[in-house]
Amino acid sequence: MYGSFRVLLQVLWAQLLCGWVLGSELTFELPDNAKQCFYEDIIIGTKCTLEFQVVTGGHYDVDCRLEDPDGNTLYKEMKKQYDSFTFTASKNGTYKFCFSNEFSTFTHKTVYFDFQVGDDPPLFPNENRVTALTQMESACVSIHEALKSVIDYQTHFRLREAQGRSRAEDLNTRVAFWSIGEAIILLVVSISQVVLLRSFFSDKKTTTTRVGS
Repeated sequence: MYGSFRVLLQVLWAQLLCGWVLGSELTFELPDNAKQCFYEDIIIGTKCTLEFQVVTGGHYDVDCRLEDPDGNTLYKEMKKQYDSFTFTASKNGTYKFCFSNEFSTFTHKTVYFDFQVGDDPPLFPNENRVTALTQMESACVSIHEALKSVIDYQTHFRLREAQGRSRAEDLNTRVAFWSIGEAIILLVVSISQVVLLRSFFSDKKTTTTRVGS
């Protein structure tokens, strides 16, 4: 009984560690003509993955650039809606990745990124990896992997929902302005027709001129 309880505690602790051991995840506002950079200290030989997506704003595109500690460009893409890039750190130091909206003059963007550094921490760090896992440990590993998949799917669908809501609100705003414009045009045309018809049926004063002999 105690062993099972200890295994469950290890699973819960591993889930708590996953949020900050693997890197950074953030959604932020990127104003027009602006550039935002982030920094991460990485050890040589560490496998990293940068994934980003533009949630709202304009044509849903942004410039992205990733540099190593010496300023060498590892990844550079222009006007991308979403992308993913995986690399292995070749040296120790601070890596920089930037998102730029400098090509946009009046539209701000909402950008989501997930920067994963390293692999998952071992679920059972104190256990001998040579021995086979018990049935309880195997079940916990399966639950751990399933929970990570659930988190990834939830993040994906939240981004899709936010992007769809933004598109719907933008479309609703355009339809509202178009309806107001049509109403104004219809009102102007109606008033013009009334004025024109009244001018047809109004009494015109005629003047006569007598020419004397």
